[in-house]
Amino acid sequence: MSNRMKQTRTAAYQAHLLLLTLTMLLLGTACGTDDGQIQSRLLSEPAVVEGFSRVEGPSALTFPADHGSHDAYQTEWWYFTGNLDSNSGRHFGYQLTFFRRALLPEQMRASDRPSAWKTDHIYMAHFALTDVDGDSFKAEERFSRGAAGLAGVETAPFSVWLEDWQVVETSPDSFSLHASQEGRALTLELVDVKGVVLQGEQGYSQKGPEPGNASTYYSLTRLQSSGQIEIGGETFQVTGSSWMDHEYSTSALSAGQVGWDWFSVQLDDGSELMLFQIRRDDGSVDPFSSGTLILADSTVINLNRDAFEIAVEEQWRSPHSDAEYPAQWTITIPGHELTLSLKPYLADQELMVSYAYWEGAVRVNGSRSGQPVSGVGYVELTGYSRSMEGEF
Repeated sequence: MSNRMKQTRTAAYQAHLLLLTLTMLLLGTACGTDDGQIQSRLLSEPAVVEGFSRVEGPSALTFPADHGSHDAYQTEWWYFTGNLDSNSGRHFGYQLTFFRRALLPEQMRASDRPSAWKTDHIYMAHFALTDVDGDSFKAEERFSRGAAGLAGVETAPFSVWLEDWQVVETSPDSFSLHASQEGRALTLELVDVKGVVLQGEQGYSQKGPEPGNASTYYSLTRLQSSGQIEIGGETFQVTGSSWMDHEYSTSALSAGQVGWDWFSVQLDDGSELMLFQIRRDDGSVDPFSSGTLILADSTVINLNRDAFEIAVEEQWRSPHSDAEYPAQWTITIPGHELTLSLKPYLADQELMVSYAYWEGAVRVNGSRSGQPVSGVGYVELTGYSRSMEGEF
């Protein structure tokens, strides 16, 4: 077997994206190899990382160009989450996420494409709506190839889409967002009012001790949002605030790292907070956990693992996956006299898609320097239904 053939057969999803790859193979996007042979190797070999670029330090980012795709890296995602209210005060949460996964390093991709259906990338997207008053949470998943206009990313102007789920840059610092599925639809206009926040060290977010075990990561932490939600035949005019994360890498969780807890918080004093903690198999929190506090005047303060504490106050067991998730948290940042209590709007915001994880809207209350603060946020919890070790 040639080296190229071996790499082609093993260039696919690891663990939590395995189903995506197998689905694409069934649709005929395998790069010239037999489906059964590829599936067999996928079950026994890790994903190929040789030939892909690795994030090994800060890099100069230019916007809006860097909202687009970074095809030299194996994995990339664009995350949009938000909390919205109708005119009558009905509260909603939403998530719309696009994932890109490269099948082959750039130097191995075919230059001639006789078929418009052939692709070097496959895409997955998640769309979820939380309707608090309706006590309802619904999540959907889609897959497609990055070909024939079915899914992809463009840079000027920026857009990312999978079929009719899409986010499009409409003017500098403004975006339109749309997704619909089975009687639920979301259409929003988003306006960035705080600017780009580079996470970690100027966008370099290290996840483990190995060289290149890191991502380039930035956020738009305050997207003023307005539009409409359709649920069950009703249409609601909504306003609120959204958050966007964009991250790309060729990386994986290190040995012993089993999952992560990610928090985004938007407070009514104009400040925001992002924290992630990577959990280890012995129950400890990995030292590569970190965060960022963004003040109302857009000052960015980096937080290392020792700068914050996250205490779990309640638990919730899923009736779907039987996983037990944290269900309420107290976040303390002593150096900034900030204490926050986070509680889900609904307990059941678990996505039962290719892999089970919890991601949902939370309400926030607390104090800063003795003064009350409140707000909203989103929390993502992975590795509770099964370990995510080796994945990223």
